[in-house]
Amino acid sequence: MPEYPEAPFDDALKAIKSLLPENLQKPQVGIVCGSGLGGIVECIRNVVLVPYSKVPGFSESSVPGHKSTLAFGFMGHNGTDVPVVAMLGRFHPYEGHHMRTVVYPIRVLAKLGIKDLIVTNAAGGLNPKLAVGTIVVVHDHLGLPNMTGMNPLLGPLTSPTYQRFIPLSDAYSPSLRRLAFLAAHHLSLEPTALAEGTYAWVSGPTYETPAEGRFLRLAGADVVGMSTVPEVLAAREAGLNVMALSLVTNAVVIPDGYRSIQEEVLAELAGKRVELPVPDVVSHEEVLEIGKAKGEVMMKLVEWVVGSIPANI
Repeated sequence: MPEYPEAPFDDALKAIKSLLPENLQKPQVGIVCGSGLGGIVECIRNVVLVPYSKVPGFSESSVPGHKSTLAFGFMGHNGTDVPVVAMLGRFHPYEGHHMRTVVYPIRVLAKLGIKDLIVTNAAGGLNPKLAVGTIVVVHDHLGLPNMTGMNPLLGPLTSPTYQRFIPLSDAYSPSLRRLAFLAAHHLSLEPTALAEGTYAWVSGPTYETPAEGRFLRLAGADVVGMSTVPEVLAAREAGLNVMALSLVTNAVVIPDGYRSIQEEVLAELAGKRVELPVPDVVSHEEVLEIGKAKGEVMMKLVEWVVGSIPANI
């Protein structure tokens, strides 16, 4: 089949390398920064910024908290200098981007030579045991859009070396996940700071109804978000090792039951006093606020993992 004609990989690679010194042209680790987590750039040394607008094929993110820039530099701990590239902002289908546009940056990073990808996101908590602020190390995902026609791997293969049918039972690298928990130990984080769980991908941009949240929880998901899974699929297609970290920024509103308007009306008609409950709602501002508050912990965790990859994987 013909190569996807709208993917100017050669032009993108040429443009990126023309803006970088030679020692940054072959990053080893890629990092995708979610809502409010773009501060990871503070952990990158000798940073060189490449705006998406300079890279053929890249689009622009329209979501608050997402910049549209690639950050190249070095990261690590205890003197390690690992060349990295961080995406300060991602693309979502709900913005109107085609799925191939959403995963195009991951494919470009793979062609730059990265071997490992760390994906971060802000997510809603479905599992009541997960407190807001918990970092969930994803061990599996539930991709409802994947199962209903929004799979990013639909269409012609972008490389003759890629498989058509990608197994996903091993999508999330046990070795990288192990490093995340070792990092938490070395950073003296409380055992409850990190957890393991399943991430549910939904298309957004609406937050879940109580019924949808209940459905996802019953299906086995611990957190839910509007990103990450497409990037994971593109990364696995390219043979990359993948780790995903979800920061729980809010609890999904899943009440035990529903208020009965009928009962309220009947009580009112009977002359009884009716106390109307204040409904719980979620806002993107809340997501950004928690992301900012816990962003430093996430950054230090990623920094330690990156610095440990050469010696352990």
